[in-house]
Amino acid sequence: MEIQRIVLRHMKMDLLHPFTTAVGTEYDKDFILVEVKTKDGISGWAESVAAIDATYKEETVKTNWHMMEDFLIPLLLKEPISHPDEVFERFHHVRGNYMAKAALEGAVWDAYAKQQGVSLAKALGGTRDKIEAGISVGIQDSVDELLHMIEGYLKTGYKRIKVKIQPGWDLNILREIRLRYPDIALMADANTAYTLDDIDTLKAMDEFNLTMIEQPLGFDDIVDHAQLQAQIKTPICLDESIHSVDDVRKAIYLGSCKVINIKIGRVGGLTESKRIHDLCEANGIPVWCGGMLESGIGRAHNIAITSLSNFTLPGDTAASSRYWKEDIIDPEVTVEDGMITVPTLPGIGYEPNRERIDRYTLYSRTFHA
Repeated sequence: MEIQRIVLRHMKMDLLHPFTTAVGTEYDKDFILVEVKTKDGISGWAESVAAIDATYKEETVKTNWHMMEDFLIPLLLKEPISHPDEVFERFHHVRGNYMAKAALEGAVWDAYAKQQGVSLAKALGGTRDKIEAGISVGIQDSVDELLHMIEGYLKTGYKRIKVKIQPGWDLNILREIRLRYPDIALMADANTAYTLDDIDTLKAMDEFNLTMIEQPLGFDDIVDHAQLQAQIKTPICLDESIHSVDDVRKAIYLGSCKVINIKIGRVGGLTESKRIHDLCEANGIPVWCGGMLESGIGRAHNIAITSLSNFTLPGDTAASSRYWKEDIIDPEVTVEDGMITVPTLPGIGYEPNRERIDRYTLYSRTFHA
């Protein structure tokens, strides 16, 4: 594969509804859309999931643009590529900046799959033709509002409900949800809002038969999570703490969790996501794919990786209409009876809508080989 040019676009799209977590409320989404154009005329697409500020991880839209422009794109354009796995190795000596790396690597993966005439899912080794869809519900103004939202999503057929929690919005809402829906697959996402000082509260969550509690402790912690997991029955799922297959190896060794959330951007791309998937599968650790309020292009990458065999838990990949008045792909991602059909067309399987992409582009820059 010879790359002719790379186009970065700073995009901004309004969310259909505000999304509130323990770290704040999002009303819109700034992100970088990446297009890799090969010399044989193929376009590969991906997006950076870095936010406008550093509330989830240290990366931001601005730092990602800088890293791609000044370091990663020159490395990518340096010489032709035989396989997307080479992108991970080419970027390896650049420390961190996982989301920036993942965006460029993802676009190469899409172009590669199109070049091979296969779906991205098949190129990655996926085995499923449909995946289960879960939904993530942010912190609401009242318990009644939260229950009303959950009722609507269950009627739509979503296979798992994830609710955001924080101190003061935790045991009370989990109890109310379980009273109304005693048998649904329910998980809680703390987004690092607790410490070991909150051990009594976290232990009390065992009574709610949660599928898991996601990242209750510090964003960079593996050790304290091991101490917590030894004291609670609820499976801990690690999210923010996991950046690499090596982090997963350490977490398994320490007993820090029983589930891993794989976010493509957080771990540096599809190649590392596959390696994490394989290690977890070999150790009996189920995985699922987390969401970062992606547009349809990032959502398509999530669908593809979720087709791998050890993604045995419903992820956060909901329908486009959950977040956007209109998406930037055709057709949009839809959920039928709680399932998303994995595309079989070459590449991501959805067509980027250039008219809508242009409408939501704040500025762009093209880099030539």
